[in-house]
Amino acid sequence: QVQLVESGGGLVQTGGSLRLSCAASGRTFSSYVMGWFRQAPGKERAFVAVIWKTGGSTYYADSVKGRFTISRDNAKNTVYLQMNSLKPEDTAVYYCAASTGLLATASREYDYWGQGTQVTVSS
Repeated sequence: QVQLVESGGGLVQTGGSLRLSCAASGRTFSSYVMGWFRQAPGKERAFVAVIWKTGGSTYYADSVKGRFTISRDNAKNTVYLQMNSLKPEDTAVYYCAASTGLLATASREYDYWGQGTQVTVSS
């Protein structure tokens, strides 16, 4: 079992940057595909980015491609989401999640979830 704790959210102006972190418990972090999702008020949870177990492959939602970067440090049991050129429409609660499957973009493919961290982008 994996426990996930996100951090790094906050309030930022349009065009600013934030880096989210997700720390995982357990010794098997490197056996999980890790993803980031977000949920804005009144909307369904949406896929943001995913990274393969070794970090060798990544995939992004079109809405964040070129602005966000997902990475991981298996020695630190941590996955990151670097967010640049932030827009008001990026405002949401951001969740990290762990999957034993492939580079999944559907939330149902993920087995473990963090509690979320709020990101607010002011215009």
